[in-house]
Amino acid sequence: MILILKKKYCFQRLFLQNGPDEKAQVVTEGINTSTTLENSYNLMQSFIQAVETGNTHELKSLINCQDQIGTLMHKTLLTFKHNLTAVLNGAALPYSNGCLEGFNRKIKQIERTAFGYSNFTNLLTRIRLEEDLYKEKEPNSLLMVA
Repeated sequence: MILILKKKYCFQRLFLQNGPDEKAQVVTEGINTSTTLENSYNLMQSFIQAVETGNTHELKSLINCQDQIGTLMHKTLLTFKHNLTAVLNGAALPYSNGCLEGFNRKIKQIERTAFGYSNFTNLLTRIRLEEDLYKEKEPNSLLMVA
C-alpha cells in the first residue's frame, strides 16, 4: 500500500512573506488570466483614483466606458449612470453624511437596548437625553441634609 501525502499550502502565509514586488506580480498574474477581469480591475482602480482626486470628467468617462467588463461591474455602472449627477456631486463636493449616519446608529442602538418603547414620546426623550439636549433632574439638595 502506497501512502501519498499531500502538501498543504497556506497561501496567506506565503503571500504575506513575499515582498511588495512579488505581491504585485501575483496580482498581475491573476489579472492576466482574463481580459474581462483585467478590464474590470483597471476600471475599478481608475474609478477609485478619480473619486479620491475629485476628477469629475474622468469619472464621467469611466461611467460611460464601453470596455468588456464583468456583469456585476456592468450593473454597478448602470446604477451610476442612472444617478450620474449624484455620483459627480459626491465626488466633487467635500460634504459628508457621516454625522447623520452616526446619529441614526445611536437611535438604532437605543431601540435595540430598550426593546421598543411603549410610547413614542418616551423614545424621543431617551434620544434627547443621550444627545444631552435634556438635562436629567439633579437631586434636591434640601433633602440630602445629613
